[in-house]
Amino acid sequence: MNSELFFNIMFSVVGGLGIFLVGMKYMSEGMQTVAGDKIRKMINAVTNNRVIGCGIGTGVTAIIQSSSVTTVIVVGMVNAGLMTLTQAINVILGANIGTTMTAWIVSMKVTHFGLPMLGFAALFYLFSRNDRLKFWAAFAMGLGMVFFGLELMSDGFKPLRTMPAVHDWFKAFSPMGADGTISYFSTIRCCLVGAAVTAIVQSSSATIAITITLAAQGAIDYYTAAALVLGENIGTTITAILASFGASTNAKRASMAHVCFNIVGVLWITSIFSFYVKEVVIVTNWMLGYDTLAVTLDSAGLATYPSVGKTIAATHTGFNVINTIAMLPLTGLLAKFLTSVIPDKKVKETPHLRYLDIRMVETPVLAIEQSHKEIIHMARMDEQMMDLLKNEVEKIDPGQKTRDNIFNKENIMDNIQKEVVVFLSKALTGNVSLELAEDARDYIRLADDYESISDYITAILKLYIKLENNNLTLHPEGIKAFKILHSTIFDYLKMINDAVEEGVPDILTRAQTRGATITHQIKQFRAEHLERVSAGSTTPFHSFIFADILNSYRKIKDHTLSIAETIAGEK
Repeated sequence: MNSELFFNIMFSVVGGLGIFLVGMKYMSEGMQTVAGDKIRKMINAVTNNRVIGCGIGTGVTAIIQSSSVTTVIVVGMVNAGLMTLTQAINVILGANIGTTMTAWIVSMKVTHFGLPMLGFAALFYLFSRNDRLKFWAAFAMGLGMVFFGLELMSDGFKPLRTMPAVHDWFKAFSPMGADGTISYFSTIRCCLVGAAVTAIVQSSSATIAITITLAAQGAIDYYTAAALVLGENIGTTITAILASFGASTNAKRASMAHVCFNIVGVLWITSIFSFYVKEVVIVTNWMLGYDTLAVTLDSAGLATYPSVGKTIAATHTGFNVINTIAMLPLTGLLAKFLTSVIPDKKVKETPHLRYLDIRMVETPVLAIEQSHKEIIHMARMDEQMMDLLKNEVEKIDPGQKTRDNIFNKENIMDNIQKEVVVFLSKALTGNVSLELAEDARDYIRLADDYESISDYITAILKLYIKLENNNLTLHPEGIKAFKILHSTIFDYLKMINDAVEEGVPDILTRAQTRGATITHQIKQFRAEHLERVSAGSTTPFHSFIFADILNSYRKIKDHTLSIAETIAGEK
C-alpha cells in the first residue's frame, strides 16, 4: 500500500468516524431535549418490578441512543441513593436492549441521504426561532451526520477489498478454526478484539458501525462481524466502570452488574455460537423475505453485501433480548452476589450531596430533574433547622449538641447552594430547551432563597446565645410572641415546601394571604414591644435583640413567599 492510498483511507475513515460520533451526540441531545418530560417521567417511574424497570431502561436508551449514557445515569442515581441496586440492574438490562436501535439505524440503506439531510436540518437548526423545531432539527442533523459519516467510512474501506494482505490480517481474527468450522476459542479471541477496540473508542455504536461497514464491503464475513459485535457489548461497559470511580460502593456494584451481564451473556452465547448465528440468519431472511447475505457486484465488479448490516443488527438485538430474558429473573441473586463480592466499607459512606452527581451533566434533562430533588432536600433541611430552633424559642434547654446541629446544617446548606449553582450552570452549557433553561434558573433562585432562610435561622440562634452569654432573658410577653410567630412561620414554610415538592404552582394566592397575616402579626408584636419599652419594662439592649429576632423572622417569611412566587412563575 503506497502512502497516498494509506492517507486517503485513513482520512476518510477517521473523518467519517468523527462525523458519525458527533452525529450520535446531536441525535442524543436533540431527543433528550424534545422528549425531556417523557424521560423524566420514565426515570421517576422506576419500581422494584423487574419488567417495568427493564422497559424503562429500554425506552430511555432508545430515546437518547446511548447505553453508556443510561448506565452512567443509573450509576449516578445509585450513588445518590435514588435507586436501589436491584432496580439499577433491571434498568441496565433494559438499556442493553435499547442500545441495539443504533445498529438498525446504521444498517439502513439510506447513507446517500445523509448529506442533504444534514444540510436541510442545519438550516432549520441555525435559523429556526421555534425552540421545539430547533431541537428536532438537531436530531435530524445528527441522523444526517450519522449517515454521511457511514458513507465516508464505506468509501474509505472500499480499497481494502482488493488487498490480499488485509484479508489475511482479518482472517487472523475470524471465528473459523483451521478446519474451516467455527471454533469456540477462535470466537472468544474475536470477541476480545471487539471488546478491546470498543473500550478504546468508548462507543459501541461507533465500533458496530465500523463492523457493519467492513462486512458490507466484504472485508470481513458475517461470522467475524457477529463475533466482533458480541465482544463490543463487553467493551462498552468500560464507560460505566469509569463512571463508578469515586462513587459509593452501591454505585460500583451497579457498574459491575453491567459488566457481569455482558460477560456472562457472551460466554454462554459463544458456546452455542454456530447454532445461534445460523438461526439468526434463518429468522432474519424469513422476516425480510430475502437473503440478507446475498452478494451484489458494484460498478467495479467487486463483491459487496448490502443487506448484511440487517443480519448483524439482528444478531446484536437477539443477543441482548435473549440474555435479558435469561438474566431478568436472576437480578436479585446478582445483587446479592455483587454485595458479597464488593462489601460495604467499614466507615459509613456519606455522599457530598444527596442527589447531585456530575455524571448527570451529560444528560441535562435528568440533571435538572435531580436538581429539583436537591432543592426539596434543602427545603426539608430548613424545616429541620426551624424544628431544632423551637427549643430555644420555647426556653427548653437545647444543649450544645442541638445548637451545633443547627450550625452544621447551615454550613451544609451553604455548600449545597454553591454546588447547585455550579451543577446547573454546567448542565445549561449543553443543548437545552427554553423550558428546561427556565426550570434551571428557577432552581437557582430556590436554592438561594432556601440558603438565605438557613442564614436567618442561624442568626436567630446567635441572638439567643447572645442573650444567654449576657445572663439576660426576654420579657414574658416577648417570649410568648416568638412562640406564636415561630409556630406560624414554621407552618407557612412547610406549606410552601409541600407545594414545591408536589409541583403546585397555584400556591401563590394562599401564600400571599397567609404572608400578609404574618406581616400583620409581626407589626402587632413590634407595636406591643414598643409599648413595653415606653413603659420601661424592658431595657434598650433587650429591645435591640428583640427587634433583630423579629426582623429575622420577617426575612424568613419574605424568602418563603419568594419561593412561592418562583414556583408560580411570577419571578
